[in-house]
Amino acid sequence: MRKRKKAAQTEFHTVKRIDNSRLVRPAEPMRMQGLYRTAGWGGLIAVFLMFYVYQHFRCIDLSFQLEDLKSRQTKMSALNSELRLEIEGLRDPRRIDVIARRQLGLTEPLPTQVQEYEAPADAEVASVRYVRGNRAQ
Repeated sequence: MRKRKKAAQTEFHTVKRIDNSRLVRPAEPMRMQGLYRTAGWGGLIAVFLMFYVYQHFRCIDLSFQLEDLKSRQTKMSALNSELRLEIEGLRDPRRIDVIARRQLGLTEPLPTQVQEYEAPADAEVASVRYVRGNRAQ
């Protein structure tokens, strides 16, 4: 028996560059519909969340403004009461009399300096009357 020699096989290696970048995997319609539904719900929840956050921060901002207005109202009320006291002090007839006598040099008129007159017969006396407007208008 003779041994047969195996025929020598030659192997060739070739490099073949395959470009798969143009291949697009088709999307399943049901899967895309589910994706759109999930994105829609997510967007809707995000809108409601942003609205809630806006209301929350607006409420905080308004509470700060309210506190500022309350403090300003307290200050204005104190200033108003001080000014009312000052007005009452300035309207005091004794104070006005002291200023008239000391600073302006005024004195009370003598009886001979005062003359009374009689109004003419056809003179009309004007009167002022407060008329309250209709609130329904």
